[in-house]
Amino acid sequence: MRAEWARHVIWWQVYPLGFLGAEGSAVESTTPRLRGLEPWLDHVVELGANGLALGPVFASSTHGYDTTDHLSIDSRLGTEDDLVALAEACHARGVRLQLDGVFNHVGREFPAFRDVIENGAASPYASWFHVDFGRTGPDGFAYRSFEGHDSLVALNHDSPEVVEHVTRVMSYWCERGVDSWRLDAAYAVPPRFWAAVLPEVRAHHPDVWVSGEMIHGDYAAYVRASGVDSVTQYELWKAVWSSLNDRNLFELAHALSRHAALLPTFLPQTFVGNHDVTRIATQLSDERHLALALAVLFAVPGVPSVYYGDEEGLHGVKEHRYGGDDAIRPAYPATPAALDRSGAGVHDLHRELIALRRRHAWLNDATIMEPDVLRNDFLAFRLAAGNDVMAVALNAGDSPVVAELPLTGKVLAGAGDSDQISERTTRVTVAPHGFVAVGEGR
Repeated sequence: MRAEWARHVIWWQVYPLGFLGAEGSAVESTTPRLRGLEPWLDHVVELGANGLALGPVFASSTHGYDTTDHLSIDSRLGTEDDLVALAEACHARGVRLQLDGVFNHVGREFPAFRDVIENGAASPYASWFHVDFGRTGPDGFAYRSFEGHDSLVALNHDSPEVVEHVTRVMSYWCERGVDSWRLDAAYAVPPRFWAAVLPEVRAHHPDVWVSGEMIHGDYAAYVRASGVDSVTQYELWKAVWSSLNDRNLFELAHALSRHAALLPTFLPQTFVGNHDVTRIATQLSDERHLALALAVLFAVPGVPSVYYGDEEGLHGVKEHRYGGDDAIRPAYPATPAALDRSGAGVHDLHRELIALRRRHAWLNDATIMEPDVLRNDFLAFRLAAGNDVMAVALNAGDSPVVAELPLTGKVLAGAGDSDQISERTTRVTVAPHGFVAVGEGR
């Protein structure tokens, strides 16, 4: 991995426009809301995380993904100085800062596209977009949009001018303290585009870590062809909650096997929640299984992220309609002290499992072994790196399960107990709807 620090980063992800209670549409006045994230950095550190991953912060018309200026901070959030101050506050606490790079598409108010609307084929920016002046559209011509959303204008990633623009934007913000980029909708961008952009960015910022949003497709092939460091592991995310809901842990075992096959190429960005999906506490049909989902997130190799509020057990449903993201992108109080502590147990579980991950940093170099026990409602598997071994056992059933595992150790986390019964085996008892992590150490 080029950015070695990323091997041990755990992100706390925030959607700033929602978290900070910004207006739903662009405004002329400037409000320094980004400063409001600084009191939350101690919450990040207390949780055990060491990365702040921001959703869109650039000037946009509405939700942040319809960018109007990549080189300006959205006036609803503040100014460039506010972002630089946030980066400095992060670094003072040992926290890395990630920005959301929305480079697959722009908003209709993006100046280059406005120029095309005004000047047609004579516009010097016509090559920036997929426009067809021979076809009639609302603007007098047709253009390619992102997934049918007319307000999101797809960029032409074969344009040298677009390559130059994105390279300049990423470098500009790296120079102002940004450590990492999430590439929005990377699955829609040809990997050759990033293969042209990223070497230029890394020439001056070799420590930057770049993760692409991939929902489907060949993850490893995209990483190899594009030069990104990682991609989002949606396949594992889906398998975690659906296998628990269906009490079909064969699905999870299969997904873990596929996850293991990715590890020689890259460390995937793992998650059980983000700004685009129903909250994990809502997604699970039995909320007791939240502990099992988190055990997978923090045990398996990867670069984990926690979506704000998930560590408090927040609920929210993603709906496929205009405004359907609002419930999963709520405003938060000014300080952690004002949080509703009804989710304290979930918060403590996050802290416990993140601490376990910190104490066993070798997990990111681990091999995921074939399951030792696999039934519809019970799965036990081991992670191994050299002489280090840990077993994770998940019980989605209604009764305790006793299993004999081929390692020696004790319960490090979870609901259950263990007894060493020989030099090579340990018997574990896992509580109903619970998990245990077993290994040496503490």
